[in-house]
This record gives sequence, C-alpha cells and structure tokens, in this order.
Amino acid sequence: MTEAMPFIMFASLFVLLLLGFPVSFTLGGVSLIFGLLTFGSNFFNLLPLRIWGIMTNYVLLAVPLFVYMGVMLEKSGLAEDLLETMALLFGRMKGGLAISVVVVGAMLGASTGIVGATVVTMGLLSLPTMVKRGYSAELATGTISASGTLGQIIPPSIVLVLLGSILNVSIGDMFIGAVIPATILVSLYLAWIVVFSILKPEAAPCMPEDELRAFTGRAMVIRVLRAFVLPFFLVIAVLGSIFAGIASPTEAAAVGALGATLLTIGHGKFDLPTLKDVMRETTLLTCMVFIILVGATAFGLVFRGMSGDRILTQFILGANLGPNTFLALVMVVIFVAGFFIDFIEITFIIVPVVAPIFQSLGIDLLWIGVLIAMNLQTSFLTPPFGFSLFYLKGVAPAGITTGQIYRGIIPFVIIQLVGLTLVLLFPETVSWLPDVLAN
Repeated sequence: MTEAMPFIMFASLFVLLLLGFPVSFTLGGVSLIFGLLTFGSNFFNLLPLRIWGIMTNYVLLAVPLFVYMGVMLEKSGLAEDLLETMALLFGRMKGGLAISVVVVGAMLGASTGIVGATVVTMGLLSLPTMVKRGYSAELATGTISASGTLGQIIPPSIVLVLLGSILNVSIGDMFIGAVIPATILVSLYLAWIVVFSILKPEAAPCMPEDELRAFTGRAMVIRVLRAFVLPFFLVIAVLGSIFAGIASPTEAAAVGALGATLLTIGHGKFDLPTLKDVMRETTLLTCMVFIILVGATAFGLVFRGMSGDRILTQFILGANLGPNTFLALVMVVIFVAGFFIDFIEITFIIVPVVAPIFQSLGIDLLWIGVLIAMNLQTSFLTPPFGFSLFYLKGVAPAGITTGQIYRGIIPFVIIQLVGLTLVLLFPETVSWLPDVLAN
C-alpha cells in the first residue's frame, strides 16, 4: 500500500482537475492531505522552508518583469502597426496576409510572449480582413491561433523561464537553445502557407491593387522602419544582453519592462489608467503562476517524501525502458495531457517528476527543456481546452464557427509535431548555438 500511495495521489489530482476544481488549490489541497498522511504534523515544518525557497529565488523575478513587458507592449499599439505594415508588405503574394500574421506572431513572441494578448489582438485586426479578402476561414483561424502561440518557444518565454528553474538549467542557455527550434517551427509554418497558396490560390488571394498602390517609395520605407526598428531594438536589448553575457535573464527582463514602457510612451499610448491596467494584469498573472508553483512545490515535496521518484525510477529501469523509449513515452503523455490541462499545470506537475529520471539516464536537460516547451505549445491548440481556440472564438466575427477553428488548427498541430520530431532526432539543433556562444 505504501508504494501505491504516490500513484494514488497522482490519480486523485488528475481526477479533481478533470472535474473542474481550480488548479492551484487542488495542488495545494491534495498535497496537504497526503502530506499529513505521510509526515504527520512534521509536514508543517517542512513546507514553509520549500515555499521560502521559491520566494527568494532571484531567477523567478524574471516572470513578473516579462509579464509586465508583454502587457505593456499590448497597450502600446505595436501589434496593430506591425500587422498593418506586414499585410501591405506581403500583400502582393498569394497567401501574403497569412504570411504576415506568422511573421508578426513571431515578432510579438520575441517581444511579449503572452499568448492570450497576441491571439486576441491578431484575431481582432486580421481575421475580419482575411475573411473579407476571400481567405478560407480554416486557413485564417488556424494561422492566427498557431502564430499566437509562438511566444511559448521564442525567447524570452515565460515557459522557458519556468522550465529552466524546474530543471535547474541556466535560463540564458534555455533561451539560446530555443532559437534554432523556434526558427524551424516558424519556417515550417511559412512553408505550409506557401504550399497551401499554390495548391488552393482561391483560398489565399492577394490584396487588391488599389490598397497597395499607396504603399510604395518613401512612404513604404518610413512605415516599415517605424513598425520594425523600435521593436527590433527592444528584442536585441533583451535577448542580446543575455546572449552576450552582459545581463542575467532577470536583469534583461527589467530592461525589457523599461523598454516596453518607453515604446508605449513613444506611441503616445501611455497614461495613468494604462499603467494601472498593466500593473493590475501583471499582478493577476504573476499571482496565478506563483500560487500554482507553491502548490506544485508542495506536491513535489510529498511525492518525493513518499519515495515516488525512487519507485517510478525503479519501475522504469525494471521495465527495461531505454532512454529514448522513456523520452518518447513522456512526450506522448505531455501531448495527451495538453488536451485537458494547461501548460502551467503540466510544467509544475509532470516535469518535476520526470526530471530526476532524465538526469539519472544521462540525458541532456537543456535539450529536454526545449523539447517539453515545444510540446507544451500544442496544449494551446488542442481541443477541447486549447486556450488559443477560446481566445480566437471570443473575438471572431459572426459566421466563424467553432468547427472551422478546430479544422483550421489541425495542419498546424501536425506541423508542431513535425518540428518536435526534428528537434528530437537532431539534438544539435538545441545544443549547437549555446556551444558556439560559450566558446
């Protein structure tokens, strides 16, 4: 019975989550009950020490700073300028509007990393235009939903910060290691849109010539510079300072928060109500992340206290699962879990359990972290609980059905799995750039 307790606790947690109980309180409540059963009253002597360790973790300060940066950029009008400019820039190409959405999604991912804000903004600005221009509803909704999730793998990403903290891997290395996989994923998105536009040109038409006529010469150059230069400098300031070793991720996040505030001032969108809104949203998002982290820490404490990690390791080794088989099994579990629970829950529930096993099997944790981040990205797109789908449906114009949104994301989920497989087969896509910069 003792050896079964960790798995009973795990099963209890998933059942309660599927019944709809709040994640943070479910994690904490299940941990409290099983902790008392395992440790007795001593559990209350152990838990505060773990929570204090979270509260004093300097690296995790990057989370509220990156959240502030993202929310502030959402208010700055940056996304609107980028989308309008990119739509005109690629407007003469078949599928040009969809290509512009992917490029802007990648740029916003490198600037903000907040999925909800990106999907809602691009949904409000691009979806009505794409439908009006004759784009297939499936291509339009799929492109917007998928592009909005790119902030989960493109650094600076909150997912990468949390995974680096849990796996005990340098956040800077996580950011650098994710660059090539993120580039591969964006390239696959663009390639699919080009192929789709060739196969079905009527479903991805060019923009009308009269709208493009004014976008030439000096006016085009000025608009492109205005839309690109300032966001580009912000990305360089944040990521460049990390990659060059000038600043830690936490310090770079502070630079990003200040830069986002200056960009908002530059766009004339900064005022006291805006600042209050940004601070309120930042506080809410940060509290959500950290209360789940506290619950997950308590869960991990109890799970290890019941020797759950040792029992699981012995089971895996006894089943003669090789490192590759175990890795494939974990990737499948994370992918399936993404249909039902959010990426934060998966990060804090599953990753701490499997991380010690990966370490004991001698697998590079940096590579594992990037693989998990790419896998977690699919959780935003897979029904029934894909948050990107909910965000987009909430702002979609009349006539766009849930069925069209679900059908639209299928190719992009397949593309994400193809990208994940490529990184799985070629670990050097993660390790090469950190090795080069280290030398």
